[in-house]
Amino acid sequence: MDADDFPRTLFGEARRTVGPHGYVAYFPAPIPRSFELPARLVPLLADAEAALGRLAGVGQLLPNPHLLVRPYLLREAVASTMIEGTQTSLAEIFELGAAGDQPNADVEEVLAYVDAMEWAVSAAARLPLSNRVLLETHRRLLHGVRGAARRPGEFRSTQNWIGRPGSTVETASFVPPPPDEVATALADWERFANEQPDMPLLVHDALLHAQFETIHPFLDGNGRLGRLLLVLFLIVRGRLAAPLLYLSAGIEHQRDRYYAALRATHTDGDALPWIELFLEAVQSQSVDAVTRAERIVDVRERYRAAATEIGSVNALKIVDLMCENPIVTTRLVEARVGVARPTALRLLRQLEAAGLLDEAAHGARGQRRYVARELMAVVTADTLGEAS
Repeated sequence: MDADDFPRTLFGEARRTVGPHGYVAYFPAPIPRSFELPARLVPLLADAEAALGRLAGVGQLLPNPHLLVRPYLLREAVASTMIEGTQTSLAEIFELGAAGDQPNADVEEVLAYVDAMEWAVSAAARLPLSNRVLLETHRRLLHGVRGAARRPGEFRSTQNWIGRPGSTVETASFVPPPPDEVATALADWERFANEQPDMPLLVHDALLHAQFETIHPFLDGNGRLGRLLLVLFLIVRGRLAAPLLYLSAGIEHQRDRYYAALRATHTDGDALPWIELFLEAVQSQSVDAVTRAERIVDVRERYRAAATEIGSVNALKIVDLMCENPIVTTRLVEARVGVARPTALRLLRQLEAAGLLDEAAHGARGQRRYVARELMAVVTADTLGEAS
């Protein structure tokens, strides 16, 4: 890391640490408490705010918003972990959820993300966004997955760095602040998270994320946790009631731009590339989430109308289960609907006869699997154009 590439700016500076084994690291400044957007970004902010507002009301579309929360949170988890190098898909997650099979390492990482977000959302109802929340969310995020040996739930006490595999603190592309600077930087971050600075809430959120990634307070999992916090902050501030915004799905397709934008805050003292990308992601992913919800509701209502003809309230319960997990098995129906295996199989066959399910290839243990293909297309499509 070359100190000349990171001159002193509003956001911090790079300098050599003291001592005979000193190295160049980045020392963040306190987060600015006021920030004025240039005129060119004001319309984008307005669009992002409006789209987020529509998404905040999407829970009114369903009597049980959890029908959206679970697949939407899984979408976010898959995309965020994919940025870090995992290779899995929503379809694979749904298959494992239906069959109850042992997940592989990539799937476990996705499920850990979901667990961490669910805990953080529940904690947000009783706790401020604080170091306490960071530590427990991080512990859950890394529990039993990649990075589990790197002190989950503990702030780092040694130096970390970002660079190519095999890089050292001297050859790294970015070196976060030394360990003895982390507590001070996090104290400012925590204050900023709970203040009402002179800036729009979405800009507040963007700067909070940029500073968290700059501090890099953990030995591993900083990227995943930082993206989780983008949505959690909106929930804490009352802009969303549930994690319905899958921002990482928008960022994942522009990961090079994302990393370059964050770097620009360090090299140029320019947060606008990151703020612009963030506002674009909020706008596009909010619109996508609302439209996807409308399509899920439409399919659900048609499915419920057809299931009503079966004359069983349990058939209607399976329809709602299909909205959460478009692949179902007798095992899943037994567990979630509370019926015996013969009844579960009979209901699944009746829903298949009604055209709501298709029997798929059997699982590894010969287990019958049924797919709600129309729901599957809407829930898993990368873009809504593919689900049309």
